[in-house]
Amino acid sequence: MNVVQHSEEKLCRALVSKLPALAKLYGDYTEGERRFLEGGLHPGKRGSLFQPITLHSDSDWIVAHPEEPQDFEAFYRDPHRKTPDASHNTIYIQTIGSFGDEGLQTDQYVEWLRDYCQAFFCGLSVKLLPAVSVSETGCSFRVNSSSHNLQILTGDLLRYLRKRKPKDAFCIVGITMIDLYPKDSWNFVFGQASLSDGMGVFSFARYDDHFYSRNYAGRLKKKLQPRQGDFSVFQGYYTPPITSTLLLRSCKIITHEIGHMFGIKHCQWMNCIMQGSNHLEESDRRPLDLCAICLHKLQVAVGFKIADRYKALLCWMEDDESQLSEAEGASAHHSAVRFHKPTEAFNESRLWLRSCLDRLEIS
Repeated sequence: MNVVQHSEEKLCRALVSKLPALAKLYGDYTEGERRFLEGGLHPGKRGSLFQPITLHSDSDWIVAHPEEPQDFEAFYRDPHRKTPDASHNTIYIQTIGSFGDEGLQTDQYVEWLRDYCQAFFCGLSVKLLPAVSVSETGCSFRVNSSSHNLQILTGDLLRYLRKRKPKDAFCIVGITMIDLYPKDSWNFVFGQASLSDGMGVFSFARYDDHFYSRNYAGRLKKKLQPRQGDFSVFQGYYTPPITSTLLLRSCKIITHEIGHMFGIKHCQWMNCIMQGSNHLEESDRRPLDLCAICLHKLQVAVGFKIADRYKALLCWMEDDESQLSEAEGASAHHSAVRFHKPTEAFNESRLWLRSCLDRLEIS
């Protein structure tokens, strides 16, 4: 295992630009907030809340996909970067296909994701669009020749999302429990985005613990060759059970991908949700939240108070009663139904958030 270490001087340059206008942005933080962010200049050191990146194999993202690290100045000066404004300040989530056969609990799962994004991107509105079936998208699909599971074509889904994107959208993201592929020559893809259009589509299928096992329930029993346009094959198709681990992984991938919509590139500074990942084991190593440098990027784009954001995230994790979201369009009979929110897998993040808030309050 190798540890990616950057000098304090290099991390300081990545966090605080010497350009007067950008230095002023950093100066707008309170003294306590600046002290908290500067705790990220010593990742892994005693008392630091931030950790360095660890590389476990040559298949890890940083090794396999060399990229130029994006410091705050490069982020801010990116001419293609999009920032929410008064007319485009809503994140829309579009579910595609079934999210399970457990009725209201699967509806609640999607609303938990919405509520988590609302806390993560504190200050922006996050809304669910009415769910659509695979057939409504009119997308192409196939059976994967090696894993024998159904897959849907990302390009067709992005074209569908473009038509569905509301006028006040900062971005729209499609989520599905069905595996994806970007073109015939590829085996699969976790997701695909068009950052210039503020759109992306992502699958949670491979975040099921059993996806890579021979007993995976999503493998088609017969060697079916479904005809294009015959969407009956998706009726009753397997979706993974809602577990704490699946919820944790889903929160990670949706916030990581929406983070890219703000122009935040893969993080190479320290352990961070914005690190790239090539495989599930690497994705599981990523923390649930941002490093100090990427937090500065998102804060400048959105404008939240750091402590308010951490409080919102902690509230989401500690909301044991898990009342249904009061999002627009929730039907009246849902309001009387509650489900246990399975946040056991979030315990490490919960403790980290409390430590962050303690540090900010002391400051």
